[in-house]
Amino acid sequence: MPKRRGTGLLLALLAFAQFISAIDYNIVYVALPEIGRAVGFDAHSLQWVVSAYAVAFGGFLLLGGRMADLLGRRRMFTTALVLYGLASLTGGLATGPGVLVAARAVQGLGGALLLPATLSLINTSFGEGAERNRALAVWGGAGAVGLALGSLLGGLLTNYLGWEAVFYVNVPLALGAAAVAWKAITPDAPRERGRGFDMTGALSATVGFTALVFGVVQGPEAGWTSVQVLTALLGGLALIGVFLAVEARTAHPLMPLRLLHNRNLVAAMGVTFIFMGTFGAQYYFFTLYLQNVHHYSAMATGLAFLPSALTGMVGTKASEKLLDRVGTRTTLLTGLLLGAAGMAVLALALSPTGGYLSLLPGVTLLSLGQGLAWTAMFAAAGTGVDAAHQGIASAMASTTQQIGSAVGLAVLIAVASHGTHATTGPSLVPGLRTAGFTAAALTLLGVAIALTLRRRNAARSATDRDADTEVPTPALSA
Repeated sequence: MPKRRGTGLLLALLAFAQFISAIDYNIVYVALPEIGRAVGFDAHSLQWVVSAYAVAFGGFLLLGGRMADLLGRRRMFTTALVLYGLASLTGGLATGPGVLVAARAVQGLGGALLLPATLSLINTSFGEGAERNRALAVWGGAGAVGLALGSLLGGLLTNYLGWEAVFYVNVPLALGAAAVAWKAITPDAPRERGRGFDMTGALSATVGFTALVFGVVQGPEAGWTSVQVLTALLGGLALIGVFLAVEARTAHPLMPLRLLHNRNLVAAMGVTFIFMGTFGAQYYFFTLYLQNVHHYSAMATGLAFLPSALTGMVGTKASEKLLDRVGTRTTLLTGLLLGAAGMAVLALALSPTGGYLSLLPGVTLLSLGQGLAWTAMFAAAGTGVDAAHQGIASAMASTTQQIGSAVGLAVLIAVASHGTHATTGPSLVPGLRTAGFTAAALTLLGVAIALTLRRRNAARSATDRDADTEVPTPALSA
């Protein structure tokens, strides 16, 4: 591997890229009502301002991961940021629903290229163990702060500059980071001969996962038995089956099935699925509770997320210490259990007349657990994986993360809305409470999966070492 240089600048850049991506996850939520009025969305189509991003992100992650491995991590990192910045500009300029939804989809594509490139740069630039744990903690902390500050920034921008500003703000951030990348990231090595690109696998995986995420996102709105939802779900599952069959036979797989022998990676995939379906959905329901039950303004809602941002930073910093002292499994279990307790405590505090201070104990536990678990689950995903496969391994964990987000949100929205057709007012509270308790219970599935992780970060298994005989790149080790 080329000699590392400027790892401090590199880590700052990778953390900043995660910060940009995390901000965008929440920044649009508080602007949705104004976007709907200004751009002409109806009540049924407005969800696609959020869903278009999720569908493209989830569908293209595997392709993005393999492209990072084969075409170069610096190339894909900078390409993703440029694509993200230009799509954000287009979104801010949009005057109709079609253009805005398309821009959000392209943003999602940029995110799908960016995340695996970022994680593979971390996992190949920082040695497995304490060095990588610190890098992941910094990266995870940037994400936790971005998730929380996204709501605050969205409220400020929407209130003072209009909904367009939530898109425009990404343009200088993304393009500036792309420019810095050429200095901070070591140039990509020339592409090695004999490493083909599995086009059949790429197409079947991309279309299959895109269709699957589309079906899950559209299910609550169109109905799970509707023709479009059933077609998307069954077609997506069939194409994923084709993808797995192709991967088992091709000489140059998009996703080498040998990676599924890595117990930590498989467990991390399961945990990321549960994590985003439970922890990730809390931002949506917390925003809904503040705005639709207590009628908080966009700015007040954003300010309400500040304690979450600060506690998330504490959690990611603590995860670095715990990963070194007690290992990935114990750190992850601690984070998941704290988060589950936080969801339950928060659900108990929801009330038509309750004040904000009563919510803080639950928010604190939830955010602390989130910071601990976020760093640990991606540390698990990269443990024992060959350097040549870090991009696709990161994409595998990130794909289950995105699908989990779509599935979890769909399930919890169905739980929260059961028995009521109201969209505002105190009648929402019982459903929101039930959704919170359900999320806490589902988090315990993640605890069960995390128990299958190895007790400590260990050396690579023989299976992992032999995962790619074509490219004898040594794995990083502590």
